[in-house]
Amino acid sequence: MKRIYGTIALVALVSGVTGAVTFSFVHNRLMEDENPAQIVKSDGNDDGFMTLASKDDTPKTHSYIDLTEAAEKGCAAVVYIKVTQNGSTRIQEYYDPFDDMFSQFFGRGNGGTQRRQIQTPKRQGAGSGVIISNDGYIVTNNHVVEGADDIEITLNDNREFKATVVGLDANTDLALLKIDGKDLPTLVIGDSDELKVGEWVLAVGNPFNLKSTVTAGIVSAKARKIAEGSRSGTGNEIESYIQTDAAINAGNSGGALVNARGELVGINAALYSQTGSFTGYGFAIPTTIMKKVVTDLKEYGAVQRALIGISGSDLSAYIDNQKAQDEKWNKDFGTNDGVYVADLIENGAAKEAGIKEGDVIVSVNDKKVSKMSELQEIITRYSPGDKVSVGIIRDKKQKSIDVTLKNGQGNTKVVKAQNLSALGAEFKEITDDQKKSLNLSNGVQITKLDNDSPLRKMGVGNNFIIMLANNVKITTLNELERVYKSACESEAKTLFIWGKYPSGRTGSYAIELE
Repeated sequence: MKRIYGTIALVALVSGVTGAVTFSFVHNRLMEDENPAQIVKSDGNDDGFMTLASKDDTPKTHSYIDLTEAAEKGCAAVVYIKVTQNGSTRIQEYYDPFDDMFSQFFGRGNGGTQRRQIQTPKRQGAGSGVIISNDGYIVTNNHVVEGADDIEITLNDNREFKATVVGLDANTDLALLKIDGKDLPTLVIGDSDELKVGEWVLAVGNPFNLKSTVTAGIVSAKARKIAEGSRSGTGNEIESYIQTDAAINAGNSGGALVNARGELVGINAALYSQTGSFTGYGFAIPTTIMKKVVTDLKEYGAVQRALIGISGSDLSAYIDNQKAQDEKWNKDFGTNDGVYVADLIENGAAKEAGIKEGDVIVSVNDKKVSKMSELQEIITRYSPGDKVSVGIIRDKKQKSIDVTLKNGQGNTKVVKAQNLSALGAEFKEITDDQKKSLNLSNGVQITKLDNDSPLRKMGVGNNFIIMLANNVKITTLNELERVYKSACESEAKTLFIWGKYPSGRTGSYAIELE
């Protein structure tokens, strides 16, 4: 479990393979029923989500809320996730001054450059997930399954399945898995926008390996931002959490936040604690964000993230900062709510549309925006190429500007997933028989190359066995994919591979990645 020490610690809710930061919590009570349960009906669409029937279909209200039905639905659809990351070997170069001295004296050696193998141990972890379709799609946190070589799913009725990763999104800390099942129990996807502060919710998950644990609490706040760059450190994280006092601990990551009607309204992600265990508030990713991420991962394998192209802060925070620097500062924006535009990304959507530095964004498509996390959450629902009406205040006058949103590359094209398919090749892990006959200890073999494959263009041939990639020993497809993704995100954007052909001939290649 990773802890970030300071006044408050942000604590990962999964013990094991990754140390990404996360949050969640609860109390079990009865409450006044101001929002009676509604009947769930299929909306007839093919998006895999369910909607609510009209309020005319609601049963007779009672003077209290019975949470037992919601708990039963939540337990049935929340799964236990066990992840395993195999040990790996990487090659590290280092400088040995004694070798350098002898190489100069005797005219041999490697100039002081030595190599050694570093072996990482096998690691295991556990978390939770939520079944969102009866054919086996499961939502969890990215930090629960990222880097896993093996994912085992255990249902509430103790059935076990192997899961495959459909897609990961570190920026929202969400992941989509798939198991081979039919007629599985699911949770209806509720509308997190309709949640009200003070409304009762349940947190369902597997804290400390205590399976099917239910706790209850209220929604403490919405659109909460908790820590700058707390997960991947890229600064691109989408943080607009539902805050709750429902008790959540390590192992709750990826579990369900359920309202009193038994609808999924959030994916539990993190806790806010000074001790590493539940002592305060928890945080869940709202379903308004989750639905867009899931849809994109299913269709494209990567999230089609729209960007408005600004940097800034909550207007209230900007005003406080200016007053702290100059006690005489007293600029009147005509509002105290909104997002202050401090800078514009070159060739970004906002600048192209005519938004200027110093503007205050107060709405998107008539939906009020009072802080940056709200703006992030709203924009997350759209795709590159979508046009939105952005309400701004400039010189104390309000106006609307139409903005065509773009992706991170500054265009509206579909962003492809960073996986091995982009190399235009098919791969397989070599068998034990191949290892024995070819006298190899490891490797992933290329079984097919497309004509336009970047591997083929650099001279790589069919049946080549990749044994090292960017100085990492390759034994599994997951290891190769992790190295490939890391290379895509690096400044060099180059994949160096070394290996052998079945004939015994060795080869090394440098693959430039787009």
